[in-house]
This record gives sequence, structure tokens and C-alpha cells, in this order.
Amino acid sequence: MGAPPAREEIADPAGSGVSASERGGPPTASGSALAPLVLKKGEERRLRAGHLWVFSNEVDVARTPLTALQPGQPVMLLDSTGKTLGSGYAHPNTLIAARLVDRGGHALDRSLFVHRLNVALALRERRYADPYYRLVFGESDGLPGLTVDRFGDVLVAQATTAGIDRLQDEITDALDKVLKPRSIVWKNDSSARAIEGLGNDVRVVGMPVDGPVEVREGRLSFSADVLEGQKTGWFYDQRSNRDRLAPWLKGVSVLDLFSFAGGWGLRAVADGAASADCVDVSGRAIQAVRANAERNGLADRVTGHSSDAFDFLKAARAERRRWDVVIVDPPAFVKRKKDFKEGALAYRRVFEAAMQVLAKDGLLVACSCSHHYPRSALVEAVQAGARHLDRQAQLLEFLAQGPDHPVHPAIPETEYLKGALFRVLPA
Repeated sequence: MGAPPAREEIADPAGSGVSASERGGPPTASGSALAPLVLKKGEERRLRAGHLWVFSNEVDVARTPLTALQPGQPVMLLDSTGKTLGSGYAHPNTLIAARLVDRGGHALDRSLFVHRLNVALALRERRYADPYYRLVFGESDGLPGLTVDRFGDVLVAQATTAGIDRLQDEITDALDKVLKPRSIVWKNDSSARAIEGLGNDVRVVGMPVDGPVEVREGRLSFSADVLEGQKTGWFYDQRSNRDRLAPWLKGVSVLDLFSFAGGWGLRAVADGAASADCVDVSGRAIQAVRANAERNGLADRVTGHSSDAFDFLKAARAERRRWDVVIVDPPAFVKRKKDFKEGALAYRRVFEAAMQVLAKDGLLVACSCSHHYPRSALVEAVQAGARHLDRQAQLLEFLAQGPDHPVHPAIPETEYLKGALFRVLPA
């Protein structure tokens, strides 16, 4: 075999005008150099400050046309002078044109994923005694576009970007290397995939998953439907908040709205509440509530109601029913910035309706998982609702996503869950 060509002799088939030294990134798994993606002058500032996203208007498309790239293609990010910013992957057809994965410019291969997974695992093992948690939280764990939840020896992974979608085999190998799970469920059914031009796909690697899997939280054992349930089958993000509610629960009655499989309601009863009513519009979710109550010997104190939350609250007001603690943990009402006005009104309505069935000296847990709905808006909505009902609200504690959902300080979008515990008194 002849010697490889010198760097200056490497062809530039795209005609990008990028010098040979700029093109010289680490090889991909296939052995070829990463394609360059050059930013306009000054547009590297956000990356250098810690962010991981490159927007399409920040790319120097004259030197490195986005149209020359495939969705999810690994790239080497360069500033306008040709200095390496790191390796990542690109998408020519979305507002976020590229995501930075490694500032050292490492190839997006199994060894990089093994390293990132070990770092993520170390955090969770410091905090949680049992292997039930979110193992990977996208950008916050240095793996943008990837979510992995752990259910003992079963992992549920989601690829929400084309870049991660292309790398599923390498990530699967890395997960197997680090954790040796019995099964890996790739549950690629997130609505975010449509933005990336991806279809939905659910597949299992390893041993078959024939039904729900176990998830342990507190002293309880729940069943999670990781194949057909919402998201990955369980919402780990509220676990710390359910822990924080425990001291307030001795002997009280609890209403758990938007209950899903009963995480809040069942935990409340296990932590001292006298009873819990769990309400969810999904009949499948209420079946899970009842099964989980039976599973933990709590069926005599937990009642499931398959109903729209607003309809249930209207009927409860008519019947003059009251609860000592009302938990409102709805789906995102503000999914996009442009939805804020309508979504904010929905939050105000549901918080006020919840207070109408709250005992005179009751506790309200008000939550939002909408990034575009700030904590201040949540507090204002509860306060406005309380005053409209001629009641007084006291803010006792702020609530946030658990430590297995770490916030990336440079990426506000990673702080999506917010909530607060209020005491609501007569005026």
C-alpha cells in the first residue's frame, strides 16, 4: 500500500473553501474524517460559554453549506478562523443546525459513549441506592438528543434527534458495556422526532419484554409499561417532590389530579395519608393505579377515577367534596412559546378549580412541566386564583426536577419542571 496523501492534498469535493488543516478532525467509526461545519465570525460565543446548540443562521453556509450534509451527520465544529470547537452532529433542515457533543473533538463512537455513561452513572449511584432513575438526561449529561431511564436490569432509551438516531447501535453497545442490562427498549415514539424528520419505532434489544416492568420508589413497588405507556413508562422527575411532601401527609385526604399510574397518590398514602383519589382521563392509567394499589396492599385507601380533571372538579364542587391536599401535576399546557397565553389560562383555571375543592386549611401542590411557563407565572396564577376565591395563599416550598434530571446552567430548556407547595387559607 502507498503512503496516505499529505494533508494539503486532501480533496475538497464540496468546494467549501475550508483549508486542509481545518478539515483534519478525528475519524468517524468508518474511518473517514468528520465533515467541517464553520460558524460565522463571533457566533461561537454561546458555545464557548457552555451551550451545545448551533442555530442555522450561525453557520457560514458559503464555506460549509448545510445542504451538503445529511440529517444527523457527524461534524467537526469550527470557528471562523478554523479553530476547533468540538465534534457533534448536524441537521440541515431544522432550526438547531448542529449539537456539540465533545469539546475535545472526539469521534462519536462507542468509547465516547462509554465514558459519558460512566460519568452519568457515577452521579446516580451517589444519590440513589437502587437502580431506578433517569440515567441520561440529554444535554445535561453531555449526550444531546438521548434519554435513558433505568428500571433495574431493563433500560428504556429514546432518540429524539437524527444524530442520536444514527448512533443507536454504538449507544446500545456502550450501554451493554457499562451496565450489561437484560433488555434495552428503544422507545422512539416522542413527538420531537417529527421535527427531525424521523418516524416512530419501538424495538427491544436483548431479552424480550413481555409486559410491565418493576419500578421502586420509596417503600413501594410499581409496575411501569415501558412499551406502550407514556414517555418511558414512568415519571422519575417528580420523585424528589413526592419525598418532600411526605412530612405533610399524616392522616389527610389527598386528591391526585392527572395521576398517571398513581405515583403521587400511592406515595402519599404510603407516607401517612388516610386516603387518596387518583384522577386521570386515561382508563389505562387508572387500571395501573388500581393494580399498583393492590400490588402494595393499599387498595382499601386508594380510589381511581377515569375522568377529565376539569369534569371531575366540577362534579366535586357540586357535591361539596373537599380534600386536605390537592396535587395538580398536568401535562405541558405551554409546549411552545406561542402557546403561552392559552396555556397560562389553562394553568390558572385548573389551579383555581383545585382550590375550590381544597379544605379551609389545605395544601396545594401546583406543578408545570412546561419550559416556556416560568415559575413566576405559576406563582402568580395560584395567587390570582386564591384572591378570586377570596382566599389567602402561603408559599411554603418551591419544587423542581430531581437530581437525576440535572439542569445544564447554560441551557435554560433543561430546567423544565417547576412547582410549589402552597397553604391555602380562608381570607
